[in-house]
Amino acid sequence: MKLEKLDHIGIAVESLDTSLPIWEGVLGLPCHGTEEVAEQKVRTSFFPVGDSEVELLESTDPEGPIGKFIANKGQGVHHLAFRVDDIDAALAELKAKGVRLIDEKPRYGAGGARIAFIHPKATGGVLIEISERR
Repeated sequence: MKLEKLDHIGIAVESLDTSLPIWEGVLGLPCHGTEEVAEQKVRTSFFPVGDSEVELLESTDPEGPIGKFIANKGQGVHHLAFRVDDIDAALAELKAKGVRLIDEKPRYGAGGARIAFIHPKATGGVLIEISERR
């Protein structure tokens, strides 16, 4: 599996409305839109930084993954996402290596990306997303 680049850093926030002025106004990063991903129970906003992005994630359901994360750990870095050119092949390779996965098959994420998560117990406590964008 070849990781092409750091695609984005996902940051869990309690409120996009409160967080957007920090990222846009204080840091001067342009927001490239907000999107709801119902399947993930989140609203997201992306901020390009060079060749990567920062993704802010606001829960739309306290029982969703971001809602639970914030309840347990508070706001902060949630995951690192790496771009791959073929997510199906990457998942097959990870499975063959015996890597514990959260997602055995890709699902759809923000911006039409196909994504899957590697379990943090397999990566020293870091939640890693692999992402394929076409």
